[in-house]
Amino acid sequence: MHPFDQDISLTPQQPFCFRSVVSDNWSVNGIPDGGYLMAMITNAMLQHSQKKSAPILTANYISRCTPGDALIQVEPIIQSNQFDRLEAKLFQGGKEKIRMFGTFAEKKDDCLIERHEKSPPEISTIEDCIRVPKMSDYSIFHNLDVRIDPGCAGWMRDRNLSEKSEIKGWIKFRDDRAFDIFSIALFADSFPPAIFSSRGMVAWVPTLEFSVNIRNIPETKRVKCVFRTRFISCGLLEEDGEIWDEAGHIIAISRQYAQFRNVNP
Repeated sequence: MHPFDQDISLTPQQPFCFRSVVSDNWSVNGIPDGGYLMAMITNAMLQHSQKKSAPILTANYISRCTPGDALIQVEPIIQSNQFDRLEAKLFQGGKEKIRMFGTFAEKKDDCLIERHEKSPPEISTIEDCIRVPKMSDYSIFHNLDVRIDPGCAGWMRDRNLSEKSEIKGWIKFRDDRAFDIFSIALFADSFPPAIFSSRGMVAWVPTLEFSVNIRNIPETKRVKCVFRTRFISCGLLEEDGEIWDEAGHIIAISRQYAQFRNVNP
């Protein structure tokens, strides 16, 4: 079993209830990554959904999770001909840490309309991009190969910052694990915050709410991602994301709301 699959695995306890262990293999500054936690909860939801495709996932992060034991409770909301809708809650130490909603649909081989009013981002070649290095407190980068376009990587090399709050680049598992719903949920939250490109690594950006809509599962070796922040106001920011495969197919779109606090005001 791949380490990621092991780290999102579940042990059924009773109907609609699972035990899990939050791993420290997917952490950012020692804190379990929100996309990793979303993948684990999505796994629990899919145990009780007859439909397995095109998920819309929305998580509210109530308080910080830590590596260790967790309990996930799933509650079906409604099942219709088109969609299954479910709610799930993750608890640690008897306290609710994450509340999440999922909508799942049947897989469709043919789409009546396939229209993109936006093109995939232009990103430098993989060889020219800057690989995020392995760091002791950032275990997620020990398992993922993340390459940042040099045009938005000045903050990584003590060079001029960008005028735009945008991060783009390539991502895959270091050991080439295949793509699926769980990995796309992880990838959607695996790049450094877009605000770093314009402000530098001087901010604390904890996620409050995170939504991912997965449209397709890529068949290429890597996927390309772009994340943008346009507005910072009253200590909050948004980050809009797109994930594309190498063939130019949209894979997922995301939106994240987070706090913005200067570490050194």
